[in-house]
Amino acid sequence: MNLVENLEYNTERPKLFIPEYGRHFQKMVDHAVAIADREERNKEAKAIISVMGNLQPHLRDVPDFQHKLWDQLFIMADFKLDVDSPFPITSKEVLQQRPEPLKYPQNHPKYRFYGNNIKRMIDVAVKWEKGDMRSGLEYAIANHMKKCYLTWNKDTVEDTAIFEHLKDMSDGQIDLARDGENLTESNQFLKNRQAKSNRNGTNKKGGQRSRKKRF
Repeated sequence: MNLVENLEYNTERPKLFIPEYGRHFQKMVDHAVAIADREERNKEAKAIISVMGNLQPHLRDVPDFQHKLWDQLFIMADFKLDVDSPFPITSKEVLQQRPEPLKYPQNHPKYRFYGNNIKRMIDVAVKWEKGDMRSGLEYAIANHMKKCYLTWNKDTVEDTAIFEHLKDMSDGQIDLARDGENLTESNQFLKNRQAKSNRNGTNKKGGQRSRKKRF
């Protein structure tokens, strides 16, 4: 008898529902599905869940993880396993549903360098009641916009330009130009940025020196 002719190839075997568990697990599940006695079938299902949990003992007793194991068991059984599950059985149709498309954040190509978080902050600010707190938030937003502008554009910018951008992005609901107030000086932002850069450079050099001493 030629043993080579009797070899089984994975390409000829049924496709595994969850390949991570391997074919022996799949055979155990198939055996459980074929058991006629319900009580015996329940025992077999619990035994399989126990073995699955042993693969990750640090998560075995976590309730959510147990639910995940039972879901995986039903998936491997192609939802043909009729047992008493301690958790609601997720239907095959629900698992195969496609998720809703994610909404992309709103972009403003004219002022891309400010980022989407600035727009979210502006949307929050315009909903606040006018007063000292809203005014403080508006100027905090404007100063952060100025900092972003200096980071990505050049070394100086007039406050009037920031106020104009803020007014445009808020659909005219925030107009700080008429208040006559000034934002933080550009050189202060640049000084802070330079100081941070110097600190990072010093830390890197110090790390290199300390590594050299150990050898």
